[in-house]
Amino acid sequence: MAETTGSRSRHLLKRLSDTLAVEGEGQARLDKITNLIADSLGAEVCSIYLLRDAKTLELCATEGLNPDSVHQTRLRIGEGLVGRVASEASPINTADATRERGFRYMPETGEEIFSSFLGVPIQRLGEMLGVLVVQTKEARTHSDDEAYGLEVVAMVIAEMTELGVFVGEGAALSAPHQQAVTFSGGIAQEGSAEGHVLLHDPQIVIANPVAEDPDAELQRLTVAMDTLKGDVDDMLNMQLGGDSEEHRQVLEAYRMFANSKGWMNRMQADIRSGLAAEVAVEKEQSATRARMARVPDPYLRERLHDLDDLSNKLLRLLTGQGHGSNSDIPQDAILVARNIGPGELLEYGKRIKGIVLEEGSVGSHATIVARALAIPLVIHAAKITREALNGDLILVDGDQGLAHLRPEDSVASAFRDKIAMQEVAQEKYRSIRDKPATTEDGTTIALHMNAGLMADLPSLDNSGAEGVGLFRTELQFLTRSTVPRRGNLAKLYSSILEAAHGKRIVFRTLDIGSDKVLPYMKREDEPNPAMGWRAIRLGLDKPGVMRMQLQALLRAADGRPMAIMFPFVAQFEEFKEARQKLLDEIDRERSLGHAVSDDIEIGAMLETPSLAFAPDQFFEMADFISIGGNDLKQFFFAADRENEKVRRRYDTLNVSFLTFIEQIAKRCDDLGTPVSFCGEDAGRPVEALCFAAMGLRALSMRPASIGPVKHLLRRVDLAEVQAVINMARTSGAQSVRPAVEHWLKTL
Repeated sequence: MAETTGSRSRHLLKRLSDTLAVEGEGQARLDKITNLIADSLGAEVCSIYLLRDAKTLELCATEGLNPDSVHQTRLRIGEGLVGRVASEASPINTADATRERGFRYMPETGEEIFSSFLGVPIQRLGEMLGVLVVQTKEARTHSDDEAYGLEVVAMVIAEMTELGVFVGEGAALSAPHQQAVTFSGGIAQEGSAEGHVLLHDPQIVIANPVAEDPDAELQRLTVAMDTLKGDVDDMLNMQLGGDSEEHRQVLEAYRMFANSKGWMNRMQADIRSGLAAEVAVEKEQSATRARMARVPDPYLRERLHDLDDLSNKLLRLLTGQGHGSNSDIPQDAILVARNIGPGELLEYGKRIKGIVLEEGSVGSHATIVARALAIPLVIHAAKITREALNGDLILVDGDQGLAHLRPEDSVASAFRDKIAMQEVAQEKYRSIRDKPATTEDGTTIALHMNAGLMADLPSLDNSGAEGVGLFRTELQFLTRSTVPRRGNLAKLYSSILEAAHGKRIVFRTLDIGSDKVLPYMKREDEPNPAMGWRAIRLGLDKPGVMRMQLQALLRAADGRPMAIMFPFVAQFEEFKEARQKLLDEIDRERSLGHAVSDDIEIGAMLETPSLAFAPDQFFEMADFISIGGNDLKQFFFAADRENEKVRRRYDTLNVSFLTFIEQIAKRCDDLGTPVSFCGEDAGRPVEALCFAAMGLRALSMRPASIGPVKHLLRRVDLAEVQAVINMARTSGAQSVRPAVEHWLKTL
């Protein structure tokens, strides 16, 4: 019976392929297809609905319904049975359509005389393109064989739609990948860039979705699958040694998927039904992605993601369309991906000018690396990998969280004007690079830069930074599959100190946990990881890694002065314990005969409101304090910075937050503790100005922000800024931003 079904499907696909091979307009081809399917399945009606826009389906061709309703009948996603098939990405097979949930009668089509309804989604790689429907007057449920055969045909229609076979008049039949599209996402790293798309996972192009020789296609699939299994085994054998039990189980689950007989059997059945091997893989991948969208459990969703990843690897093996070599990267490449790990991003390095991700977060590993590389990054650009093609022109506006794909001339012109103005401003900033950030009233603000890679260090001289106020040491841990060795870390830290040419560098100890989980560390299932087991808490509970890193830092200094800072300190006792561990390592290094400077500064990051109210002894004991603005703000306002709905709800220049910063600055000043502000807000000129007015005398930011901040500070009198802020506070204003920005316009 299965062979009969396969033969019937192959016969239908052969007729379909022959029909599509004939030259013709898109509408004529669609009309022939609906006629062919209705005839082959013995149905009175066959209709093809395609997406007109992201929310609307349009009847584009029909055999059996009123021809005048073509391009006139439209349905919202989720509306009627056709819309329900599209929204659920699942077939509907019913003998009596009128009794089915969601039924909607469309009188203009003349479909009231038809009882049965079989609708299947037209989708490619989980992306909905339309719906294929057959109907009969007879009230009957279509057989599983008929439903499966229609799904196979729908897969071929999806591939042909992707190739532009059905291009014609109207939005639903517009040519794919040719229209100008703007994607609105989230701001992860500011900056602007123009270039051409480089897809991290290139679109797989399948010229012929129908199998001319099923036996040959089955053999191709078998060979590719054997290669995939071998690659997976090699990868896992390299990574399994010494891993945690949980990591071992995850990797073994990955191996299990690669060896899944059910997955292989389904793809083989698709090929016997007439699909090319690549399309058979995509058909199963579409089903996997549809399941991923419906699974609420994060663990199961991650496992389905593993299967999706294996499908991508299998497709690249079948088509030979793997990742291009690094030499293939164009000079103006803008990387476009669903998501990307820190190691992969570092491999691209500064050869890319910008990044656009469908997923990601403001605290993700990729974002950390992008900030370290000073590359504009837009996240949450939904479906851009589906629309973009390698080589497409793209504009990345990291300041606004926008990506303009194949932009209109007017948009491109305005964007280039913006970049030109920024370049003119940079020239102006370069002229004051070596001058101090001294305000008109004679107050000097020390401007430092943030860093996390050796590649950042040239910016020390180029930006005019006085030093590195924050060196993130976790990047060297995040980009490796095993714990780095102490000796390797010591060499790296030593190179960083040498590249700084005597300028002060503040090394922050390992800040992991929360959203920064090491590949080789057991992930804790925490309901609120940002407020959970992370940073100094993890370091104190797992002292081995902390000791190793402290030893590496001290040996890197080799007798030179050094500043070491502990992250996420919430109470005095945590700092005392961490500080004592460092002092113990200093004593130990000296006992071993290693050179250790008497000038080792030990500081803390103030990222929790609780630390601002610590006893005086904390401020007296700390050699310096750095306000970690990103975390402090989210805890102050109880607004998760990973949540787009709330993270921009609260202004940094809110009166309450600014007053809190002023109180911290005053307390540090009273107790003689040097204090700085580190974070994204330090690099925004208006915010930096207000921080200076609140008493902060040191700021640390990304290198590109130093010029704009310095330019503004050198033009103002802080006493006047303080007066403007105080007037806004006494007026009952929620934020001082409007008053300060209005005052700046008068300069």
